[in-house]
Amino acid sequence: QVQLQESGPGLVKPSDTLSLNCTVSGKSITASAHYWSWIRQAPGKEREWIGAVSYTGLVYWSPALKSRTTISKDTSNTLKLEMKYLRPEDTAVYVCAATKWYSNSVNPSQYEYWGQGTQVTVSS
Repeated sequence: QVQLQESGPGLVKPSDTLSLNCTVSGKSITASAHYWSWIRQAPGKEREWIGAVSYTGLVYWSPALKSRTTISKDTSNTLKLEMKYLRPEDTAVYVCAATKWYSNSVNPSQYEYWGQGTQVTVSS
């Protein structure tokens, strides 16, 4: 069974850097031919695709977030998200997901695997 588990600090101050992890079990994020994405949903807003990294290491970003975002994966089978210069509007539930083809969709039905999400609140 494949599971995606997000983790992070929960509360972050404005202008700080956010670091999130998505620990994947049941499938290798380097050997398995999947694209691993980060998606977020702020309160009262539509989901927003942040970016993705392929099993080969290619990275794709939302143009709106590219300048502040780093997406990577490591040898411990963990997908990582780093977002700089946080603002209150970055408050959201952040989710990791995976699909067998590149996608910037925010629809869970387009993904083979979808995590439960982790709440990030940006507040002083």
